[in-house]
Formats: sequence, C-alpha cells, structure tokens
Amino acid sequence: MILTLPEICLLSALAFCLFVQLYYVLFVHLKLAKVAVEDTPDSIKSPVSVIICARNEINNLEKYLPSILNQHYPEFEVIVVNDRSWDGTEEFLEELEKKHLNLKIVKVLDNDKFIAGKKFAVTMGIKAAKYDWLVFTDADCSPESENWLKYMQQPSDDNIEIVLGYSPYLKKGSLLNALIRFETFFTAVNYLSFALKSMPYMGVGRNMAYKKALFFKNKGFAAHMHIPSGDDDLFVNAHATANNTEIRINKNSHVWSEPNLTWAGYLRQKKRHFGAGKFYKFRHKFILSLQIIFQFLFYVIFASCMFFSMEAKYVAGGILFLSILIRCMVYPKLLNRLNYRDLRWWFPILDILLFFFLTLNGFLSLFGKKKVNWK
Repeated sequence: MILTLPEICLLSALAFCLFVQLYYVLFVHLKLAKVAVEDTPDSIKSPVSVIICARNEINNLEKYLPSILNQHYPEFEVIVVNDRSWDGTEEFLEELEKKHLNLKIVKVLDNDKFIAGKKFAVTMGIKAAKYDWLVFTDADCSPESENWLKYMQQPSDDNIEIVLGYSPYLKKGSLLNALIRFETFFTAVNYLSFALKSMPYMGVGRNMAYKKALFFKNKGFAAHMHIPSGDDDLFVNAHATANNTEIRINKNSHVWSEPNLTWAGYLRQKKRHFGAGKFYKFRHKFILSLQIIFQFLFYVIFASCMFFSMEAKYVAGGILFLSILIRCMVYPKLLNRLNYRDLRWWFPILDILLFFFLTLNGFLSLFGKKKVNWK
C-alpha cells in the first residue's frame, strides 16, 4: 500500500482528531461511567425549598405538580412562581394551595418599568423561600421517584454549596425526540463528567440545587440579568468550584421532562442555550470549543479522504471504526445509567446527525434578534 504525501498528511490529521476525541471519551466521560452510584441517603439533613417558575403552564402543573408536593420528605415547601399567566394557572394554584399547606404561590405582575423574564421569576421565588437549601425544577417536570428530594438535599460535607442533578426527556417515538434525548445525554455526560474532574461548568434548572446564601452572596443574576437564558448554567458557571459542587446520578434522583415536539421549538431552545454559552468562563469555552472543533474536523477530514485512493479510504475507515469501537465500550453504560438505554444501538448514527444539527444551529444562532421572553 503506497500513500501519497497529501494522503499521509490528511490521515495524520484524522488520527490526531481521533486522539483529541479519545481524551474526552477516556479521560473525562469514562470517569462518569466508573464512578459509584450514590446510595439512598440514610438521614435527612434539614428542610428544603423547591422552586418552580410557571408561565401559562396549567396543563403541566395539573399533571406533574402533585408528584412534587407528595415527596417523601419530612419538611419542605414548594414555591410556584406564577409569571403573569392567563391560562387559568392562578385559579388552579389557589385551589391546590387550600389542600397543601407546603405550597406557596408567588405572583409576578405586569409592570412596564421592567422587562420580566425567567431570571426575575426565579429571583422572586428565592426571596420567598424560607429555607437555605433551594431545589429547582420546571413546571413540565416529574421526579423519577418519591425520594427525589432525599437525593437532592444538602450533602454531608458543609463545604458543598451546589448539587447538580440530571433531567432526561420523555420518549415520544420520533427522530426529533431521539435527537433531543441524545443531545441531552451528551450535554449531561459532559457537565457531570467535568464536575467529577473538579471543573464544574454548568447545570440544568430542571434538576439542581444550591444554597440561598450563595445566591445572595454573589448578588444573584446581576452579572447576566440582561441575557435571556442562563438562570441555571451561567449561575453555576460563575460560582461552582472544585470544592463546592457535587453531582447526583442515582436513577431515583432523575427528573423527567417534556421535550419539544417541533423542530422550530427545539431550534429556539438551542438558540437560547447557545447565547448563554458565549458568556462561560474562558477556560470552559476553550475546552468545550476544542471538543466541538475537533469533532467537526474529524468528520470533515474523513469525508475528504473518500475522494482519495482506495488505500486512503481503507485507512480512514479503520480510524473511524476504531473511534466507534472505543466509544462503544463507554457510552452504552452511560446511556443505561442516564435512562436512555434504548438509544445505545443508535448512538453512532445519532452522533453524526446531532453534530450536523448543532453546527447548523450554531450558525443560525449568530443571526436574529435576542428575545427576553422565556415563554
């Protein structure tokens, strides 16, 4: 087999991209696959405040709020922030409040003096909370078990101020749904794995917790109040450290969420997330950008190899096969741990589809006006 100099250079670049990919697979993500899953907590530390922000979410509140109000936890409150809803949410919550003494309603009213958004609603909920530890989720979310709060309660180490949980999306049986769940899986694998490597950089507001004192000590969302999104990931990015953050991956700690049902809705959601990511700390943007860039280059270079000799195609195919083989040793276990077992046989195909979709979305996110409305 004789390769030309351009082919050797191209294949060397492909191999280097694989080498970079394997750093993330074997030295970051594998850590999450190997870490012991936490047991059910033996004791309850102290009361917690659950905060949910809702804007025209009556259908989801009717469906999911009871599972949160009926958690097996000795003392907790559920604060629902009704952000200017007009769909009957207010009437529903007032009736439910009569039946549940631990339900507290906070109303955000129309006011021309400010532009309200989710961060304002979250801040109102935090101010109304009477306990120091705050657990966050959304109106369209349902805990995996009645012991969810036991896992998301404050840990035994008093230095811990942030607990990062995991929130998978419900299965709906479509290509879009598979793509959404796969993207959520890789996002979770990334932020949970890096947290284990003492570099926490984000969390998801559907399932996370932190101390009220931490919020006010750092003046809440003041540093990025002008950004529509980021009430969860930007706050964690700014204040999480190697010593004050823990993760929860036990299946009983998971919170299920309703996925987008349309491509347009999913694109809007990812556009908001893309906008927040630009404000991460430099070191986080750098390492995440490297991950995306080298994944992009890997597929581009592999496609370029298909225009060269048969020998070059064979070598490129071997490198691609090695990449898939190594990932097959890591990701199926993670898919099982993170409640996406049904996707384990499809991840090489979904990986390629997700890459092209996110590349397109990243390009589209560079254009268009920013919106502050979160619903």
